[in-house]
Formats: sequence, structure tokens, C-alpha cells
Amino acid sequence: MAIITVDHLRKTYGTRVAVEDVSFSVKEGEVFGIVGRNGAGKTTTVECVAGLRTPTAGTVTVDADLKEQVGVQLQECSLPDKIRVGEALALYASFYSRPADWRALAEEAGLDLRAPFGKLSGGQRQRLSVALALVGSPRIAILDELTTGLDPRARRETWDLIARIRERGVTILLVTHFMEEVERLCDRVAVISRGRVRAVDTPEGLVARAGGEQRLVFHTDDPVDDLRALPEVASVTVADVGNGPEVTVTGTGELLSAVAAVLPPSRTRGLRMERTTLDDAFLVLTGKEES
Repeated sequence: MAIITVDHLRKTYGTRVAVEDVSFSVKEGEVFGIVGRNGAGKTTTVECVAGLRTPTAGTVTVDADLKEQVGVQLQECSLPDKIRVGEALALYASFYSRPADWRALAEEAGLDLRAPFGKLSGGQRQRLSVALALVGSPRIAILDELTTGLDPRARRETWDLIARIRERGVTILLVTHFMEEVERLCDRVAVISRGRVRAVDTPEGLVARAGGEQRLVFHTDDPVDDLRALPEVASVTVADVGNGPEVTVTGTGELLSAVAAVLPPSRTRGLRMERTTLDDAFLVLTGKEES
């Protein structure tokens, strides 16, 4: 069942069109990602979902009370430097009729209740921002670029927190431009380019749309003509790179096993396998529009 439905959303600011035609739905309990380059319309879209902006055209339907059941973490968390973590959480909890246990939220996020906001690291500020979005016990959490600017360790700690939130049944609408984040967290994802949705699919489905091609690259002194007859093989090319012939085999399915049956690994050198990635899929879907 869809808990969020966006239908032909359009948002303009004067003569500037931020979102032209965006449609998607989010199922209850899933992590739904929105990806796109800077200026693609991601933040404007989720701000319309959150009720922070009014659409110029189209409709946004949210099956939840926006004030009580939707928590929002925007791109930047800004609080007075001297306010302590516990004070901020207690203040936000007072805005709701049935708040969560904010002390437990701070513990789950790895936050010191006594720490002043001005002394928090970037990762701690983001985790506090997430905790503030969850303090009202929402059914939906909207998280906008929550790991931008974080180091790899802080990013992974934040991902772990989001995964635990999802386990509690909270529906998450996640805006990001990190493809690894999408692969780690999202059930489905919408790719937005210049204010329009180019695709909505699972991360695996987006890769498949980009071709899902595999490439085997290796050196061998053996003939490779027999490889061309394999059903898994799309093409075989041989190049002279100075240290012997380099063979590139492209294809799908169980490509490695099929090639190994004809040309055993003992007869190859420097074998490596390359696959189409989510980054590749993103470039295929948006590259022409925004290059």
C-alpha cells in the first residue's frame, strides 16, 4: 500500500522551473531513494512531500498526519552552539503529543546528552538531526543528503542508524547522490534529471536497464575463437598492449563459468571481472540530459 503518492508534481519559482513532472509512489515500510545531480529537483520534491512548499501543479498525497507522523531531516542541522544534545531533544519532544523516548534515541545514535551542539563533529550533528526527525515517533522519515560531507566512518555509522530505523517499520524517503548509499539502504529509487523522473526501479533493476553487462579481461596465449560461440558471450576483442595479447570478453549470465569451461584459468593471466555498476546506470539515465 502506498503511503506517499506524488502525481505530476510541478514547482516553479517565478520563471524558473525547479520540478517539471515528477511522479512516484512510496510503499509503507520501504526505504525509497531519490537520486539526481545538484539542481535536479530532489530537495524541492521532498519539501513538497513534507508540506514545506506548495506545489505549483500536480498533487502530493501523504497517508499520515504531516505534523505528528512525518519527521524531516533537512540538508543542514543548525542549532545554537550552546544548546546541549539532551536539551534539543527534550525541546523537540515537547512539540508532539506522543513523543519517543528521546534519551533512548540519543543512546541509539551514540550521542552524549551533555555535549553542546557547537562541539559536535559533522557525523554527530547528522545523527542528532536524524534523532530530532524521529523524536515524534513518525511513520515517515524524510532524510535529505544526510551523509554529505561525512568521512567514511561517520557515513557508515549513519547508515547503520538508518538500517535500525527501517527495522522498526518507519517508511524512509531518502535523498542522496551517493550510489553506494542507495545500494546499501534503498529498496527502490527514483532517478530525477532536470525536474523529471527518468526511472523508478530497484537498484538492481536500474543496473539491468543500463545493460547489466559483464566484462572479463585477461591475457592468454591460447586461441579465443571458441569463446565467440558461447551463448553467454556478446563480444570478444583482442588487443596488443605490449606484454602480450589482452582479451576482453563481454556478456551476461554465468559468463565467468562459461569462459572457464573453454579456457581454464590456468591458461590465463591477470584475470579480472568488471560489472556494470549503479554509477554506470546513473550516467546512462542522466548523462545525455545534463552533460
